[in-house]
Amino acid sequence: MRSAYPALAVAASLCLTAAGCRDREITTYRAPKEKSAPPPAAAAPAGTDAAGTMANTAVPTADGANLTWTAPAHWQPKAASAMRKGSYTVPAGASAGDLAITAFPGDVGGEVANLNRWRGQLQLPPASEADLALTRFEQDGLKFAVVDFDNGQQRLLGAIVPFRGTTWFFKLTGPAAPMAEEKPAFLAFLKTVKAPSP
Repeated sequence: MRSAYPALAVAASLCLTAAGCRDREITTYRAPKEKSAPPPAAAAPAGTDAAGTMANTAVPTADGANLTWTAPAHWQPKAASAMRKGSYTVPAGASAGDLAITAFPGDVGGEVANLNRWRGQLQLPPASEADLALTRFEQDGLKFAVVDFDNGQQRLLGAIVPFRGTTWFFKLTGPAAPMAEEKPAFLAFLKTVKAPSP
């Protein structure tokens, strides 16, 4: 008598093959894309934060002999701070400007880097040394690099003065039109800046 097992095996094999050949419904899935790390922020010049400001930043101010100056009579002196060697409110009609005088050891990153930091504070793009439109003059043994930056709303009148291994910054900021009118007074003020007697 023949065994039924081979016939059963063939039948089972056919059933499995038929089941494997049936169309199956295709299911798709969406997996969320892995988030990449945000790009690193551009390095700010020494003594500044990423926004280019010096607020709440521990930066040593210059020690030693100080420059002297005579402010225009209409500028209002403000209390000194740990960062500022001098500070004035510059009245200009209904608005006012702010004059900050600071000094730091060394070149604090160099002239072009500091001028571009000021440009960044006005949301202006960086500029090369040739495009910075510097006005230079020398007086009382001091060398002045003077700039006038304007973004249409705000104006920055500034001067950088190297002095005995330190760098002094004179920066007037405020509304564009009133600060343009204040420019002659700012330039006259710079002419009063003097080094102490040896």
